[in-house]
Amino acid sequence: MAGTEPSDAAAPNPPPRTTRTGRRAGIDRNQIVVAALALADEHGIDAVSMRKVGEAVGVEAMSLYNHVANKDDLLDGMVDAVFAEIELPDLDDPDLDWRTALRNRARSARAAMRRHPWAVTLMETRTSPGPATLRHHDTVLGTMRRSGFSLALAGHALALLDAYVYGFALEEITLPFDEPAGTAELAAAMHEALPADEFPYLAEFTVHHVMVPGYDFAAEFDFGLEIVLDGLAHAFAADTNA
Repeated sequence: MAGTEPSDAAAPNPPPRTTRTGRRAGIDRNQIVVAALALADEHGIDAVSMRKVGEAVGVEAMSLYNHVANKDDLLDGMVDAVFAEIELPDLDDPDLDWRTALRNRARSARAAMRRHPWAVTLMETRTSPGPATLRHHDTVLGTMRRSGFSLALAGHALALLDAYVYGFALEEITLPFDEPAGTAELAAAMHEALPADEFPYLAEFTVHHVMVPGYDFAAEFDFGLEIVLDGLAHAFAADTNA
């Protein structure tokens, strides 16, 4: 009816508070990191600059320095945010099973790197790790130590698992295709130019494995992961019985 006041539910959200320069106020470190993540995910890590992040959150670049010390601090925050996405086991779970826990962590880490492909080469390079990064590594080590792994074997296992997960993720994001159909198309094109008599085993692999309907390179991750876990189980048994 005319003249009826709108209800609270129908009222529009109030506009964001602005400063005297017309820029949005009240930003925090988390908003800055989220904006930087979005830039990197869409355009790559080289697209992340203080100016562009400032534009994304609606402030001048200089205002960001109230929340991040510098570009390196921003990168640390971005990497920490990616680590925070990775599923971790509950160390207080009385039924904690190291193999299940490490399998789930590896799958979750790979999924996070697929969402943020720029992060693969940065996640183990930061010299000022954030709280999520530290919690991540502490929990993974704690999973093994609480399961009876010796300190040395836990160190070996962590290095092996990370080498596999990071290596596979890096290979995955640099392949010239991003879905099974693309794999088959590329393999077919390469096969046409491949002298089969000169490279018979490569030709066989291409035709009778890669080009077979249903082949998915991404599925190789779980196959390899189980081999890694089998090897750790063998090493754990030998270490326990030594």
